[in-house]
Amino acid sequence: MGLPYLHQSMLAWGHPHGLDVTLVDGDRVSPTNCVRQPFSESDIGLYKATVLINRINLFWGLRWKAAPQFLDESWGRETDILIGCVDSRRARMMMKESKAHRNCFYILDIGNNSDTGQFILGQPQNVKNKRSPVRLRTAAELFPELIDSSLDLKDVLPSCSALESLMRQEPFINQTLANQALALLAKLFRYGSLAHHGCFLNLQRGSMTPLFVDPQTWKRMMRANKRTVRKSR
Repeated sequence: MGLPYLHQSMLAWGHPHGLDVTLVDGDRVSPTNCVRQPFSESDIGLYKATVLINRINLFWGLRWKAAPQFLDESWGRETDILIGCVDSRRARMMMKESKAHRNCFYILDIGNNSDTGQFILGQPQNVKNKRSPVRLRTAAELFPELIDSSLDLKDVLPSCSALESLMRQEPFINQTLANQALALLAKLFRYGSLAHHGCFLNLQRGSMTPLFVDPQTWKRMMRANKRTVRKSR
């Protein structure tokens, strides 16, 4: 997956088109993408971001934008909510080092393996979010291994083969995580507060465990995961 982010002006709810969204992704559509993702053979070779945004705009009458490039340190657009759906630790680190990350209010990280995954909404400690006991901890803070690019080589990712990709990943893991993450954002927009700011999904067990807004839980998780990172090196 690429590096999408959402820019939403919190002071412009009267905007006729609602959210101001830009989809950032430098990947092009490949034949394998046509097996599991909403692409057809006629899309092969085109930028994913451009194809998807054009379809959304035509169907809903929106004016969302596509940026056919990867989000890295040079990306500096003013961003309120940064949403990352990436498949490597290096890509997460690139997002963390971007200007968008340094100036956003929230970052929503969504990631998965074959049949497990998580989504975590956090408030990066930056110019917009100051140090506070109740500041929502980000996925990178709770799980520092997520941005440790040295561990990328140890990850076993699906092959480019469409058949092997289908065999090694549950078919609805991405959609399930995306829907739950969107439900969390909708709750934040509607009520202005959250009791939990993330969730851990396990399709094999059929379980979903919420991550509650609790500083003590965050401390325990960060201590445990720091030990895990040290042992993995």
